[in-house]
Amino acid sequence: MDTQEQINPNYDVVVCGTGLIECILSGLLSMEGKRVFHMDRNPYYGGEGASLNLTNLWKLFKAGQQFPQQLGQNRDWNIDLIPKFVMANGQLVKILLKTKVARYLEWKAIDGTYVFQMKEPGLFSKGGGKIEKVPATASEALKSDLMGMFEKRRCQKFLAYVSNYEASNPKTHDGLNLNQMSCAQLLKKFELEPNTIDFIGHAVALYSNDLFLDKPAIQTIEKIKLYMDSIGRYGDSPFIYPIYGLGGIPEGFSRMAAVNGGTFMLNADLDEVLFDGDGKVCGLKSEKVKELMGLEQINCKMIIADPSYALKAKLSNKVKSIGKIVRCICILNHPIPNTKNLPSVQVIIPQRQTGRKNDIYVMMVSDVHNVCKKGFFIAILSTNVETNNPEKELEPAFEIVGPVLEKFITVSDVYVPTDDGSKDNIFISSSFDPQSHFEGETQQVLNAYKKITGKDLDLTNLPLDQDDQ
Repeated sequence: MDTQEQINPNYDVVVCGTGLIECILSGLLSMEGKRVFHMDRNPYYGGEGASLNLTNLWKLFKAGQQFPQQLGQNRDWNIDLIPKFVMANGQLVKILLKTKVARYLEWKAIDGTYVFQMKEPGLFSKGGGKIEKVPATASEALKSDLMGMFEKRRCQKFLAYVSNYEASNPKTHDGLNLNQMSCAQLLKKFELEPNTIDFIGHAVALYSNDLFLDKPAIQTIEKIKLYMDSIGRYGDSPFIYPIYGLGGIPEGFSRMAAVNGGTFMLNADLDEVLFDGDGKVCGLKSEKVKELMGLEQINCKMIIADPSYALKAKLSNKVKSIGKIVRCICILNHPIPNTKNLPSVQVIIPQRQTGRKNDIYVMMVSDVHNVCKKGFFIAILSTNVETNNPEKELEPAFEIVGPVLEKFITVSDVYVPTDDGSKDNIFISSSFDPQSHFEGETQQVLNAYKKITGKDLDLTNLPLDQDDQ
């Protein structure tokens, strides 16, 4: 483009930030024929969920320092900033298949999920904390040390009930109304022990605290069924992970948006939002856009942004903080102990086991995912902040992980929007939640898509896998 006259400043949607939610919506709306302008203040894609090389990681956390030579080259590393895996039969996978973005990505199943349990000393065993593998098959369940012999039978009976349950078929309900009874009442009916409830609620239903016990039982049943349906879809694990790191997912949707005519600009921040006489957004100003495109402003009918852009553009009334999350990226030269040297694992430390209000998560990946140099491992620890010493709250996870070569700690606010965006056409996403998967973020996408387009995203008639596309 040689002249300003050749640059059309009018867009249907401006998207600020290249996080997962923003990039999926950018791709979906471009498929709908919307004219999309997508900007990010960073020199890389992914926002808070980016995957960084060593240079960018050190620049973010240890500016002015050089990374150790023993770590190798930048090309060997793609380090996630957040600890999450993808549910193999979850909504994100369905969107990836529906949009055919899955063809841009290569996946590996996560090798194992572990849960931490404190055990009472027995006649032939000493008590204390220990991590146990969460069973992925019936044979693993029978051999698991998570439960005693009689408890296994009770748990097996409960899981059989869940597996057979169909909301539309009263014959499978066993006379129970799961919309009215609480989860605690359902679990009591099956006489499950506290440690079993911890394992089911936190390592299978994947709740991060015990509030689920007071909610309708149907919600927990649906989450357990999602876990069950995810096992076996792409291996014996319910979780999958993209080769080269999580940052590849938003990049894939960005590519999809570009193919459909979207315009992208990195290193560009949102400086000011413009409104019309009715209080609706009508454009924005950005010094970088002015410098590179020669435009005083970009005109648009709608803005989609992550919370950090709302705060930067003096729209702090659009978001509120509901807490903080502490995360620690650890570079290791060994796999996590007591996990049979598996190259990728998740460890869940349920709140009750450590006397906390929220779970602690550990996610570990390695060179088999092309995210680090061979011989090294990346573990990310995270939890909701409950005290004035967030790093100390991760101590149970540090004990499980073992010796750490390098660590990078962040404490981030968890922001949520204060409105649904319908009044001013500014749609603000929430920060990444503390869960170990993307189902919450994906639901945000589906809700925003319906609010913006007036229709549900059709996730039926999906190809069986990416090879069918």
